[in-house]
Amino acid sequence: MINELVSYIQRHNLFTSGDTILVAVSGGMDSVVLLDLLERAGYALGIAHCNFHLRGEESDGDEALVARLAEKYGRRYYHQSFDTEEYAEEHGYSIEMAARELRYDWFEKIRAENHYDAIAVAHHRDDLLETFFLNLSRGTGLKGMTGIKPKNGRVVRPLLFASRQEIANWCLEHELEYRDDSSNASLDFQRNKIRHQLLPLMEELNPSFRESLQKTIHYLKDVSTIYFQEIQQCWERVAVRKGREYHLSISELELLQPLNTYLFEFLKPFHFNSEVVAQIEETLDGESGRQFFSPTHRLVRDREYLIITRLPDKEKAVYYIDEELKDLTKPLLIQIRKVERDQHFRIPRSTKVACIDLDKIQFPLKIRKWEPGDYFRPLGMTGFKKLSDFFIDEKMSLPEKENAWLVTNGEQVVWVIGKRIDDRYKITDETTRVLELVIGGK
Repeated sequence: MINELVSYIQRHNLFTSGDTILVAVSGGMDSVVLLDLLERAGYALGIAHCNFHLRGEESDGDEALVARLAEKYGRRYYHQSFDTEEYAEEHGYSIEMAARELRYDWFEKIRAENHYDAIAVAHHRDDLLETFFLNLSRGTGLKGMTGIKPKNGRVVRPLLFASRQEIANWCLEHELEYRDDSSNASLDFQRNKIRHQLLPLMEELNPSFRESLQKTIHYLKDVSTIYFQEIQQCWERVAVRKGREYHLSISELELLQPLNTYLFEFLKPFHFNSEVVAQIEETLDGESGRQFFSPTHRLVRDREYLIITRLPDKEKAVYYIDEELKDLTKPLLIQIRKVERDQHFRIPRSTKVACIDLDKIQFPLKIRKWEPGDYFRPLGMTGFKKLSDFFIDEKMSLPEKENAWLVTNGEQVVWVIGKRIDDRYKITDETTRVLELVIGGK
C-alpha cells in the first residue's frame, strides 16, 4: 500500500517528498489510514480536525481520538469547533454543504498561515464510484460523471488508488484505532443508499462491476477532455469580448450542430439553465431585442449577435468634475485639461475627445447614467432630440444604451460620452477657453 501510495502521488504530481502536507483527519477509518500511510512513507505532516457538533458525544469522541493520533505520531495538531446548524440556517445551506464550506475554508486558512504545500483528504476509489452515481442522478452532465479529481488546487486526494476494502484490510492488519460514524449506516442519505443498496445490487449482476465502472469513468475523463477542447475552439470562433460584454455571432452559431449542446456549454459559465438556453435557441431566427436572464447575467438578442452582460448595478451613482480636477478614474478614465484657444488650436476628430466652451459651463459638472426623458441638441443640429431616439439612430445595442454615461451642466446634457457633444457647448469663433475631456487620457 505504501508503494502504491507513493507511486500514485508521483504519477499525478500531487506533491513532492520535500513538501509539507496538512492532513484532514476526521477520526474515521479512511482518514486514519491516510494519515498512517503518509506517516510511514516519510512525509512531513500536520493534522487538522473539525468538530461540527452534529452527533453530540460522538463528535467529541472523534476529536479526542485525533488528538491522541497527533500525540502518537508527534505531529502538530490543529482543531476547530463549528456551530454547523446555525451556519447552515444563516446561509440557507444544507447541513452537508455548510460542513463542507466550513471545513475547506478553515483548512485553507490553516494551510496558508502555516505554509503547508497541500491539504490531503481521504477520498478513496469507492467514493469516486459513489460520486459518479450521485452526479448521474442529479443530471450534472459529462463533467459531473468524470469522478473526483486527484488534485484540485491545493486539495489533494492521495488515497484514490485504494478501495474501501483495501483500506479496511490495512486498518485491521496494523491495528489502527478509528471511530465509526453512526450516520454512515443511515439510509436517509443518498450516498449511503448508493453504498449499501445500489453498488451491491450491481455487483450481483456483474461481480467485477466496480472495476468496470472505474474503467468507464477513466474513459469518460478522456472523452471529456476532447469534448471541452472542441467547445473552447468553437467558443473562440463564435465569441468576441468587447469590454465587459461578450458578443456571440448568430451566423457562426447557426453553423454548429447540435446547436443546443454548444449553446448550453457556451452559456453555462454565465449561469443560464437548460430551459432558458432552449428559449434562446428558438429566437435565433426571430426579431432583435429579446432579453433572457440568469441570476448574474442578461443576454440580449441583437441584430447579428447575442450580447451577454452582467446584470447592471441598481445604484444611480453620480460623479463630479470639479474645477481643479485633472483626471477622473470612475466611472471612466477621463483626462481633463483647460486650454487657451489660439490660432494653433484644432478640434480632434475622435469621438473619445470632447472640446467644450469653458465659459458656457459652471463647475462642478456631473457625470451620470442617462435616464428616460433626457434630451439634448446633437452637435450640428438645430432641434432637440430625445436620447432614446438618438441611441436608435446610432444603432446602439441595449447593453450599450444602459452603459451610456452623460456629462451634464446642471441638468443640461453637455456630452453623451464617446458619442457626441451638445451643440450649445461647441467651440465657436467667440470661444477663448476650452475644456478638453479625453476618454482614457492621451
